[in-house]
Amino acid sequence: MMHMTLYWGKDVILLIDSWKTDSWLSYLLTLLACFLFSSFYQYMEDRRLRFRSLASSNPSPPSSAGASVPLLPKYRRSAKFATALLFGINSAIGYLLMLAIMTFNGGIFLAIVLGLAVGYLVFRAADDETVVVENVCACA
Repeated sequence: MMHMTLYWGKDVILLIDSWKTDSWLSYLLTLLACFLFSSFYQYMEDRRLRFRSLASSNPSPPSSAGASVPLLPKYRRSAKFATALLFGINSAIGYLLMLAIMTFNGGIFLAIVLGLAVGYLVFRAADDETVVVENVCACA
């Protein structure tokens, strides 16, 4: 049965029919998985932003004055492809976390929010000044 309000029970069906928690042990393992998965989301977001800033930064010019070689188009295309791939993976993880929260289980909600907060603290809080995000949308 799908709940329409927040509940605190241990019986949860998470994302697929075969992921059912019917004991406290399976519920706690599910909470741990949600916590780790949401922390991994923050890690992937950090990697994506760092890769994007590295790919968009201009390399130092060559030492010889006559040889001014632009960044190779193949490198640019592969960097854009890798950035797009990381964005797609990160978006998929974000949507799966959203669907997990839509079970309306209080424990799942807290595990995901705490995992996001701890992941942000561990992976992204130290470089707030160095990473510039152009899009302030939380889903991007």
